Amino acid sequence: MTAPAPFGPLEFQLVLLRRMADHQPELVEEARQELSASLADMREANRRWQAMVRAPRGRGTLRRYRSVLGEPERSVRRKVGDLECDVLFWPVPLWPGLRFEVMAAPGGAVWNEWLVRAPDAAGPELLTVEDLRPWSCTVDEVARAFAPARPMEGSAPTRWALAITDPGSGRPYVAEFTWGLFQRLLSG
Repeated sequence: MTAPAPFGPLEFQLVLLRRMADHQPELVEEARQELSASLADMREANRRWQAMVRAPRGRGTLRRYRSVLGEPERSVRRKVGDLECDVLFWPVPLWPGLRFEVMAAPGGAVWNEWLVRAPDAAGPELLTVEDLRPWSCTVDEVARAFAPARPMEGSAPTRWALAITDPGSGRPYVAEFTWGLFQRLLSG
């Protein structure tokens, strides 16, 4: 019996892309080709990831990320309310200006996991909703640019939404994100 191929950063990027394919199939297709991965490779990576997530004796979430992505590029302590947590960052070759961020409570329970802007990378200038382009910005960047943005429940795990108002027209919108990366804008 042949041992399964290792599950590493390439496969993890395919997992991120699989969920994004629901909203941005053309961008996912381009990214998949850039990674030299087939549709079958993406489905298999997602199947293996889901098996790891659901395994009854599987690694905890933080240990799973470390086993798949290696040691983080950077880690910091951050205070959230009265609690301090560890925030770990991994590079994502498909999006060099972003990092995959995992926030973990004391003891290793993961609170949040998504893409954020790398500290040395400039984000886009977001003045109106016309500036929102798929895969161009993160939840945090949109929340700051369109304050006060109102967080909303996403349509599935790994999805987030923000209710925002276009400063130019005053019209309401919902910005949708997958793994923290902007996907699409809906009329509010």
